[in-house]
Amino acid sequence: MAAPVSQGAGTSSAREGLLDLRTRIGKSVLGQDHLVESMLIGLLANGNLLIESLPGLAKTRAVKTLAKHLAADLSRVQFTPDLLPSDVTGAEIYVQTDKGGQFEFQKGPIFANLLLADEINRAPAKVQSALLEAMEERQVTVAGKTYKMPDLFMVLATENPIEQEGTYSLPEAQLDRFLMHVVITYPDEAVEGEIIKLNRAENAQKPKDRAAELPPIPQQAILDARGEIDGIFVSDLAQKYVVDVIYATRFPDRYGDPLAKWIQVGASPRGSLALDRCARARAWLDEYEFVTPDHVRAVVHDCLRHRLILSYEAVSQGVTPDQVIDKITELVAAA
Repeated sequence: MAAPVSQGAGTSSAREGLLDLRTRIGKSVLGQDHLVESMLIGLLANGNLLIESLPGLAKTRAVKTLAKHLAADLSRVQFTPDLLPSDVTGAEIYVQTDKGGQFEFQKGPIFANLLLADEINRAPAKVQSALLEAMEERQVTVAGKTYKMPDLFMVLATENPIEQEGTYSLPEAQLDRFLMHVVITYPDEAVEGEIIKLNRAENAQKPKDRAAELPPIPQQAILDARGEIDGIFVSDLAQKYVVDVIYATRFPDRYGDPLAKWIQVGASPRGSLALDRCARARAWLDEYEFVTPDHVRAVVHDCLRHRLILSYEAVSQGVTPDQVIDKITELVAAA
């Protein structure tokens, strides 16, 4: 990758705030650098994240730490089969006032800056769909009235891939609303030891030590950074590379076997928009003023793995979406 290009003195404060936020989270969430980076990219690109991992890999801890250091309101909803849409969005309730009885809207947990939708696939489709309008249009409609979401709003939904009993798979239309699908794995041996040490230190920490923690990063830092990311230059060649990658998922026969046999349905235009937004956010974090193919490749798996429907032949052979994306990036040339 080429050497980074300076953004100029006038745009340093937002980046300094984001880099400080990344450092703070990294000190508390060990061995999950990719998850931390993905959360920041999701914030910068104004999107939503689907986080998949085995239990106990710090998904919830990472989200809570992000909210703690960002000066953001956090709501957590544990999705269960008996959950109702109104448990998420809120509902109108009848209250008695001096002027008589009237209905008032009581906001649900979705009206926060960060919504942790824990084990989202445990709730039925009606509850899952309650998130769609908020995720896509940044508003919620209840009883014919529309309520706007905060300027800083992100849904972070989690899934456990090994438990399928009592779960409801997310439909493709909802999966497409997630900017990225992040898959995280076990930390290595060295990090595992550091996690044990960190847990011991936190258990021994005194209340006065907790009171001395750094003040949170203001939300305005995120909003300012988004404005700077809008100014990241995307050349015609970089944009063509994004389009070529997306079209390789739609017309895999152009690249012959095995790609032609693996993909049944490719990515929608949301896929190309996600690649563009996330690549610009990645470039901004790397202190570039322009997007390179390396920035696109850095985010392509998270942006596309949930947007591909594989053929029966691919599934029967154990081919994964990540393997398909690897083959696409191998075959699609970057000018």
